[in-house]
Amino acid sequence: MQQETHPDYHPVVFRDRAAGYAFLTRSTATSERTIEWDDGETYPVVDVEISSESHPFYTGKARTVDTEGRIAAFERRYGEGESKGDGA
Repeated sequence: MQQETHPDYHPVVFRDRAAGYAFLTRSTATSERTIEWDDGETYPVVDVEISSESHPFYTGKARTVDTEGRIAAFERRYGEGESKGDGA
């Protein structure tokens, strides 16, 4: 990588405060806050609202959308297949 054209790529800890989960990876993200990691080194820490530990899709707590029920409710409300006229 050319140093003049690419941003600084360094180790960063991302912390999901809702799930109490943190992981060390490399990123261009920066932060003034730091954390001491398990290896004894100090790294910048970036707090995130959702990670794989708290996201409903990955935790298996995702809601399923009842599309058939929505279609039935729409048809009950606005009529089933009624046309407004042919405009002639």
